[in-house]
Amino acid sequence: MNSIEVGKNEQQQRLDKFLKKYLGNAPLSYIYKAIRKDVKVNGKRAKEDTILQLGDTVTLYISDADLAKFTKKRERTRVKRQFKIAYEDENILVAEKPFGLLTHGDRTEKKNHLANQVVDYLIEKGDYNPRLEKTFTPASVNRLDRNTTGLVLFGKNAETLQALNRMIREKDKISKYYMTIVKGAVKEELYLRDRMVKDGKTNKVKVLSMDEGGRDMETIVRPIQPGRKFTLVEVEIITGRTHQIRAHLAKAGHPVIGDVKYGDKQVNEFVRRKFNLNTQLLHAYKLTFSGCSGNLEYLNGLEIKADLPEDFANIRRELF
Repeated sequence: MNSIEVGKNEQQQRLDKFLKKYLGNAPLSYIYKAIRKDVKVNGKRAKEDTILQLGDTVTLYISDADLAKFTKKRERTRVKRQFKIAYEDENILVAEKPFGLLTHGDRTEKKNHLANQVVDYLIEKGDYNPRLEKTFTPASVNRLDRNTTGLVLFGKNAETLQALNRMIREKDKISKYYMTIVKGAVKEELYLRDRMVKDGKTNKVKVLSMDEGGRDMETIVRPIQPGRKFTLVEVEIITGRTHQIRAHLAKAGHPVIGDVKYGDKQVNEFVRRKFNLNTQLLHAYKLTFSGCSGNLEYLNGLEIKADLPEDFANIRRELF
């Protein structure tokens, strides 16, 4: 028998989600069988969708061997910090992700990514102690492609992370703005709304009309510095789909310079030769908060910005 008291970072989540995290190495079949037969909440049987409250006791009637096997954590490998901090308080951290760094790990890089670097920073700072946490790890609520730079928002505690994820889903609470340079002259604001489907084999998005299937995709493009051949634009994303900005701008006839997946070959060859630019020029430069409530009400009206990376700033000066 093993009893766990639900703390601040475990409360307000479903029992099955809690157990998936706590017994991180257990198969889902084991988790749901345990809930039916070997788990009690405050001494009583509970369903998988039971919402845990602060101070609840979750009791696991499983063997010590299974407990040790399913809760064994991998040794953490510390990684060198590469990000800057654009903003931080007791609840949130906004990191400036550099070029070439993954937001989260993938099959090619499991250790040295932004999420691990942020966790290591919070451990060193004393804001997060993994030995005291049963299931919680600080995490981001948005992500950027490896070669996109800029702002990534992290929740430092469970209450905040849940609130931020809810605000992202509601679309009008956290506004995300990017800066990029596109082909052609954009002289007025563009409101782009279409549908999209992703091809998993090519990792590429296809933009469809609104009367076709797929997921909704909504983007606003505002010219900042128009030119004859290129335009510096601000892009606000209302939805957050894979490759949304790159695919949507390409469909609109204004592909992002350097973008090998969706871009213009002649333009890409020009920027490659002139600036040694071999990938999309895209920077997540601003976050704004509104309609926040609860423990994050103080964020209302906050605007967080990240300066343009040096390479981006140099290209802007040359082209305009």
